[in-house]
Amino acid sequence: MGIPLLAPEATDRIIEMAWEDRTPFEAIKFQFGLSEAQVIALMRTELKPGSFRRWRRRVQGRMTKHRQLRIRQVNRFKCSRQRQISRNVISKRI
Repeated sequence: MGIPLLAPEATDRIIEMAWEDRTPFEAIKFQFGLSEAQVIALMRTELKPGSFRRWRRRVQGRMTKHRQLRIRQVNRFKCSRQRQISRNVISKRI
């Protein structure tokens, strides 16, 4: 299961979403089509070894990173204070 070739902006956004506590892996799958294993592989190649180990310790078993572990009242992909995102296109404020 390889990592598809991604634009630098998409790679940056995936890394940002992976570091966010409230963004589950299912949100990354929905927006970019990458499974949890592919996100882990991407993080392994893009981060420094120490940063990758820190990230893995942080997300392993974290309830907010795995949708099945979340409480049922939380059914959103993003923080309520985050700007609107639609299929990886950030809405512009005018």
